[in-house]
Amino acid sequence: MAIDPSRLRLGNTTKPAAQRRLPRHKAGEKFLKGPIPLNWLSTAAKLPGKSLHVGIAIWFTASLEKSATVPLSNVAGLPFGLDRNAKYRALKWLEKAGLILVERKLGRSPKITILDSCGGDDGSE
Repeated sequence: MAIDPSRLRLGNTTKPAAQRRLPRHKAGEKFLKGPIPLNWLSTAAKLPGKSLHVGIAIWFTASLEKSATVPLSNVAGLPFGLDRNAKYRALKWLEKAGLILVERKLGRSPKITILDSCGGDDGSE
């Protein structure tokens, strides 16, 4: 029986992709804080337009403010690819779905309150 030298090589010593850890943020880099209820996210994902984008922007802002009630400025939506009109449309859909409450005042950023449970209406018609 002949010995095969290729079987003796160590080969690639890195872990397979399935065993690697999830990517982490670097020191000083912004990140999305959780846990975020999957039911909340899946309901937002089923809504039209940029609803999920706005939902993530709301959760991100809430984690920075450490509060369930936060103002959502147009500037806060920019990193998520939101313009003001898309933001306002999505806020209506998220509110109709029972995910948030919105307090609107003329000339001010809307004040958003994240709700605990879904209202059941996913906004699809």
